[in-house]
Amino acid sequence: MKGISWGLIIGISIGVIIGVLLAIAAWFCIKIRKRHAQIRSSSSRRAATIPIRENGADSCTVLSDSTIGQESPKPSDGDGMSLWLEGPKRKSVVSFSGIPKYPYKELQKATHNFTTMIGQGAFGPVYKAHMTTGETVAVKVLSTDSKQGEREFQTEVLLLGRLHHRNLVNLVGYCAEKGQRMLVYVYMSNGSLASHLYSGKHGPLSWDLRVYIALDVARGLEYLHDGAIPPVVHRDIKSSNILLDRSMRARFGQVADFGLSREEMVNPHASNVRGTFGYLDPEYISSRAFTKKSDVYSFGILLFELIAGTNPQQGLMEYIELAAINVEGSVGWEEIADSHLDRKYDVQELNDMATLAYKCINHSARKRPSMRDIVQALSRIIKLRHSRKHHRKELPISMEEVSIDMDQLETRTPTADHQRWESIDSTKDPRDD
Repeated sequence: MKGISWGLIIGISIGVIIGVLLAIAAWFCIKIRKRHAQIRSSSSRRAATIPIRENGADSCTVLSDSTIGQESPKPSDGDGMSLWLEGPKRKSVVSFSGIPKYPYKELQKATHNFTTMIGQGAFGPVYKAHMTTGETVAVKVLSTDSKQGEREFQTEVLLLGRLHHRNLVNLVGYCAEKGQRMLVYVYMSNGSLASHLYSGKHGPLSWDLRVYIALDVARGLEYLHDGAIPPVVHRDIKSSNILLDRSMRARFGQVADFGLSREEMVNPHASNVRGTFGYLDPEYISSRAFTKKSDVYSFGILLFELIAGTNPQQGLMEYIELAAINVEGSVGWEEIADSHLDRKYDVQELNDMATLAYKCINHSARKRPSMRDIVQALSRIIKLRHSRKHHRKELPISMEEVSIDMDQLETRTPTADHQRWESIDSTKDPRDD
């Protein structure tokens, strides 16, 4: 009996020990699984925040003009909000927003101590930077007089990082060290549209290219207005913010001057007007209500700038209104054509684009077309061009019919709208050749 008691005790003890060991092993397994799940979740967080248009058109398309390699920015100071990820060649650090965080010293070295300035905006200078990884990027240094804190800056970065489109200058990283705030963008090798129109450093832009640039910008704005979730209003569309890549495709900064790009804003009590003189919507100036149609007004001014080759700050609006007096219907706008074009343009295309531009700058915001309508109208112009070149059956080209289409768009079925987008995106672009 005594022997049996001791045997029972020993057996129970061994069982308890084995049970404890199994419990500990199970606890470690669960902890490791949770850790792996956390890493996977964090690494995919940015992808989950990128807005995707329902019909798939232009969704998350990134066409970089820089020579971005496999390597990511070096790890910076530990801010408690970063996560180590294993890449194909080396480890890199990604911020909580999913956007690479560059060390200050690395950007300082890449810009030769910030001496390679290529532009100046209201919110700070922009520098060209040659990174040690071989990539070339543009670094916007934000002014230090901002009262924005670290958390607010991170929120802005998160907003910018989720916007991706082939006609936006996409954000590739940021820096927040030593009291500095910097945004890192892909580098656009052909500079700004303004430099091509006014500086004399480049040859004159052909008419065909001007129409394609207009369509590029329209598609980017349409994405911000109708494809981004939630919608974004740019607030500073102008020729100096339109950048050209090596294929002469146009892209504009998500935030040309940091802080201007916001979701649709209506604030009648705002004390200051923000934007660029000459491009500002008169209705916004009087009401302080900045909406999508305010961007449409700025885009209309940009269209006239492409047509006339005249800076809005040098009396373009007066020039337009004077020409409008002599315009008969949708004909007669060629009198304001840029002299650098040397009359090498299609008169019907110029009149169609000018008529569209004039609709965009209507004093009544509700009478202006939407960016979707504008993309459709510009795509029609280009498609008609290809029809003429290939001797196919010509389509109606009067802007009156475009106007009728715009009035009917609101009542179209989702299926028809989807088909319209597919036809627009299938437009042949010779810059792809």
